[in-house]
Amino acid sequence: MCGIVGFTGTIDAREFLLNGLMRLEYRGYDSAGIALTHGGGLQVLRVKDKVAQLRKAVAASDIEGSCGIGHTRWATHGVPSEVNAHPHCDCSGTIAVVHNGIIENHEQLRETLQAQGHRFVSQTDTEVVAHLVEENYAALCGQHPKLQARLAGACATGQAEQQAALAAPAHAAETTLFVEAVRATVAQLSGSFALGILHADHPGTIVVSRNDSPMVIGSCEQGAVVASDIPALIEYTREVVYLDDRDLAVLHADGSIEYFDPAGVLFTPTTYHVDWSIEDAERGGYPDFMLKEIHEQPRVIRDSIAQRFDAASGKLLFNELPLSAEQLAAVDRVYIVACGTSYHAGLVGKELIEAWSRIPVQVEVASEFRYRNPIVTSDTLVLAITQSGETADTLEAVKQARTAGAHVVALTNVVGSRVTREAQTTLYIKARPEIAVAATKSFLAQVALLTLLGLYLAQERALLSAAQVGEIYAEMQQLPAQIEQILAHAAVIEDAAAQCAQADTALFIGRGVGATTCYEGALKLKEISYLHAEAFAAGEIKHGPIALIDPAGSQDPLLQTPVVAVALQSATYDKMLANIEEVLARGARVVALATEGDTRIAKLTDLVLYIPPVRECLSPITASVPLQLFARAIAIARGCDVDQPRNLAKSVTVE
Repeated sequence: MCGIVGFTGTIDAREFLLNGLMRLEYRGYDSAGIALTHGGGLQVLRVKDKVAQLRKAVAASDIEGSCGIGHTRWATHGVPSEVNAHPHCDCSGTIAVVHNGIIENHEQLRETLQAQGHRFVSQTDTEVVAHLVEENYAALCGQHPKLQARLAGACATGQAEQQAALAAPAHAAETTLFVEAVRATVAQLSGSFALGILHADHPGTIVVSRNDSPMVIGSCEQGAVVASDIPALIEYTREVVYLDDRDLAVLHADGSIEYFDPAGVLFTPTTYHVDWSIEDAERGGYPDFMLKEIHEQPRVIRDSIAQRFDAASGKLLFNELPLSAEQLAAVDRVYIVACGTSYHAGLVGKELIEAWSRIPVQVEVASEFRYRNPIVTSDTLVLAITQSGETADTLEAVKQARTAGAHVVALTNVVGSRVTREAQTTLYIKARPEIAVAATKSFLAQVALLTLLGLYLAQERALLSAAQVGEIYAEMQQLPAQIEQILAHAAVIEDAAAQCAQADTALFIGRGVGATTCYEGALKLKEISYLHAEAFAAGEIKHGPIALIDPAGSQDPLLQTPVVAVALQSATYDKMLANIEEVLARGARVVALATEGDTRIAKLTDLVLYIPPVRECLSPITASVPLQLFARAIAIARGCDVDQPRNLAKSVTVE
């Protein structure tokens, strides 16, 4: 992991590579580098630093070329360092490789290659790919007498003649050998990978392949482009191709692209249109992407619920879902599989689906689902939630569920992503690109879509009347305006955050869907501010977690433990007030999230964040917004990078 870019064409490749890497910075990384073919040679430049420093290093060097690859690395094998940064080269320095993923059989491959005389310089699993291509290419060249004679002739000439010979356009047969060498290499690899490969003998050509890691490709007026995510190439094209597992693509400087399946057969791929623009991937005047995306949430909710309700029939519409009312009535169990923030959205979905449709729902951490032999039958409905559509653990869970006979519905944000090809049905959350590592707008979009899906299941199973469904949908239409109202009063939230920013730990408590809201609020706080935070159902706090409250807070406000209490008007409101009294008695500093007009809670704490009145089942959508702003304000007060928190990546494409 983490970000790959590549360009070959008629213009200087450096700007595309550097700009593309900057647009992938949100994915998280610890080092960066680029490689270009030029004048018959290969030039590589790497830094253990940010892309801004790589740009300075490029400006100070003589590296240049119109064909190149670049990478930002999030360490998996080997410590963050310049020598472990990508691109990696073979022994001869003529082949360069960038790689996302994990080569699971790299140790065995390394041992074999070392026995054959290959010299390794890094600790990475990636370097074996460069040496494998070198070995396979040499073997293929040995079987090609005409090419062997040309290479021998080039070596017999002087240095200038040799460079000129290698810089000349390669014959089709020679290029085919390079492609075949990569294909042979891919066949030897186990694990997940997205690969971009250059060869100095084939200037103007990039060969790419993937398995379980994303790779998107396109052509443009200036040439051909490739990246691990759309923001890196959206400035150049909005017509893209996603490679399937172990397919190969060969990018040429004239913008043409050849696609080969794992057997080497040429094919024409499906092209997808990206319906957002470069402006969606830029900050647009906001100080950071996280704040921009928080402010985009009213639009996201509007888009998520638009055209889902037919006023004439009084029914919700899910035309993408191919299951009949009879098939939905036969569903006896729902699994929701997801990771991180998407998992928390699933917890909200469980509450609503069970309450409305009376179907038992289990929410599973995707990384555990495939290993615990879950009970899945043909009457099981599986909802796989992944913002990127490329989350490795979720994809593996989808495969297992399908093998067991379940109908899998994917909820994702990315058209053409891998989960859309693995699941039988896809529902898009319409959040547009989310750049900040900490998910905000995608979470609200997921919750909104799960809410609608829960209503739809109840409607189709005749458990909610048209009037009931229509009433809740009408209230959902008010949510964007309510979020805008919350955003207009962000200063109050920032003031509360300032009084909690120096704490060592924070607790979040709530009941019902308030508890599930707390799980996501706590995650947001710890992932961007590095302040330890945990969330609990409020009734559980006296069964252990209350011991975390520092009694010294009774004497020194700076030592008070913040307890964020989601205490909106609900059936358990009085119980929540009692829980707040319990933590106050132990010296906690309570930040209460309450419903506008609530005067009782103001008597308990002066740190109250009010939100507009909302039906309890819809409260996670509005209540999450002040918790996002709260976490961001604390992170900024603690000097943290809210867009690129340490050790995290936006899309986790390895297990």
